[in-house]
Amino acid sequence: MANALKLNLKISPLTDATSPQPVHRLDFATTGVLLVGKTQSSIRLLNKAFENKEISKTYYAATIGEMEARGEISHQIDKKESLSFFSVCKTVDSLRFKKLNLVILQPKTGRRHQLRIHLSRIGNPILGDKNYGPDGLVLMGKGMYLHAFSLEFKHPFSKEKILIEDPLPAKFQKLFEPRS
Repeated sequence: MANALKLNLKISPLTDATSPQPVHRLDFATTGVLLVGKTQSSIRLLNKAFENKEISKTYYAATIGEMEARGEISHQIDKKESLSFFSVCKTVDSLRFKKLNLVILQPKTGRRHQLRIHLSRIGNPILGDKNYGPDGLVLMGKGMYLHAFSLEFKHPFSKEKILIEDPLPAKFQKLFEPRS
């Protein structure tokens, strides 16, 4: 990722410019929004905003199985508190998986693999998740159905409210569009 950022983003003209670098994590197979800093001061301030939970993240996932309409998941991860909220947007029948759900997720903490672990622990793993999904229920070549849809935060310098969104990939739309 670091090499791709250097090749695809212009270096900041500011005096504390540095190589563009992510200020949070996305799992390898997760698509969507990634926040990148281009100066040492912006990276420091954005990291602090993440630590202080001043940045709201929203994800979409396709999950397997019958699922409650909404809820919260607060299982510990690596002996640390973790909290995620979910809401089912749509459920469709599936021959292979019985039920698939389009779920909107809002993690309130930022543990490694948090959403993947949380959904697996409540019995609704993410479609295509090779680590936390059940054996034999992985879609070969389709990847994992977890998408970082949006980030909302105050710009570290202007204090302007920023909302960055990335629409759902076509593979999600194909699963959940009405069939005729």
